[in-house]
Amino acid sequence: MTDVLVLAGCPVHELLERQATGLARQLVRVFVEEIPIYRRLPREELDGDITWITEHNLRMICGVFRHGRPPLPAELTPIRASAARRAQERVPLEALLAAYNLGARWVWDHLITLATPADFAAVLDMNRLIFAYTEAVTSAVCTAYLKEREGMLSQEQHAMHAAVSALLGGDPAALAAVRPAPAYLVMAIFVAEHPDEKQDEPGGAIAARRKLARIRAAVQRHATEQVLFVLDAAGGLVLLPVASGEAPEATGVVEEVSRAAGVPVWAAAERAVPAEVPAAAKVAEEVLEVARVFGHPPGAYRLADVLLEYQLTRPSPATAELAGLLDPLLDNPDLLRTLKVYLETGLDRRRAAELLHVHPNTVDYRLRRAVSLTGLDPADPAQLQRIGAALAARRLTPR
Repeated sequence: MTDVLVLAGCPVHELLERQATGLARQLVRVFVEEIPIYRRLPREELDGDITWITEHNLRMICGVFRHGRPPLPAELTPIRASAARRAQERVPLEALLAAYNLGARWVWDHLITLATPADFAAVLDMNRLIFAYTEAVTSAVCTAYLKEREGMLSQEQHAMHAAVSALLGGDPAALAAVRPAPAYLVMAIFVAEHPDEKQDEPGGAIAARRKLARIRAAVQRHATEQVLFVLDAAGGLVLLPVASGEAPEATGVVEEVSRAAGVPVWAAAERAVPAEVPAAAKVAEEVLEVARVFGHPPGAYRLADVLLEYQLTRPSPATAELAGLLDPLLDNPDLLRTLKVYLETGLDRRRAAELLHVHPNTVDYRLRRAVSLTGLDPADPAQLQRIGAALAARRLTPR
């Protein structure tokens, strides 16, 4: 196309150019009305940078109509710079693209009202050029925005790594450099494998990365500051900043993580000020291991929840001695299992019978046999504690 586009006897580019400044202000008001995040931008930014780039776009469209070709690379330079600034401000990319598409549609609607039946060919050319403009700016905006975000993410990851290293290393000088939160909920977590992760590659790896992203997002919803992660798809450490007041309940965090991941999640949590994070992380990891070794169900645990089991996992000659208290039952696995289920059900013989699929009288008989062989009677509170400790010790020293 070599002829200048004309609508109602006037060159299209002139129709826009003479009104560009006023139309830019109108269009910014439309952005504010129709795109929610623009309502939250500072007035100074809307009246300044946003209005300026909107007017630049209008004048660029004038050039597209005047010369009958897409925007030139030099004309797109301010568009790329503006997109990078919006990325720095964390304006969502979808909102930015919505503004460009809304602007193109608004210009089209503004001009088409001037068209007459004689302008049919011009309208077709205008349509083609509007598409060319939209394609060019979409590519420029996406490329610049994503490049800027990649750079920001790299910096954020470096800062996160430095913060995690400082906190877990316990170096006072390093801690001062990263400005830690007043306190952290230190969580060690184990995440079960999702069925999708069993797929052949690359499907399994993609499923694992998607699960990890959902976990990170679920945890981040419980904090106003950046959560620090040392995490892969199977679990790891999470340092959830506590700005003030009470830390979020670990149980609620783990439940949300489990829903997001779509699999069972085990976790152990300890609250700590920055200087205490290394010790808290060590305890959390040990408590998590204890909870899993002793077969506790998915959920959140603190040291207080597994005191006996935790103590039994500490190196001691008493562990083997405790486990040996139940050796007389090894020749009759039914007796050992009945004793175990009886304790797990809170000494409820009927419930134990249901779980064992036997009559309650059978439970009574087996318990009497176990007492006669071991000398340990669960009806005696002192001996009940020894039985519980012995059962726990057996998990650590299988015989």
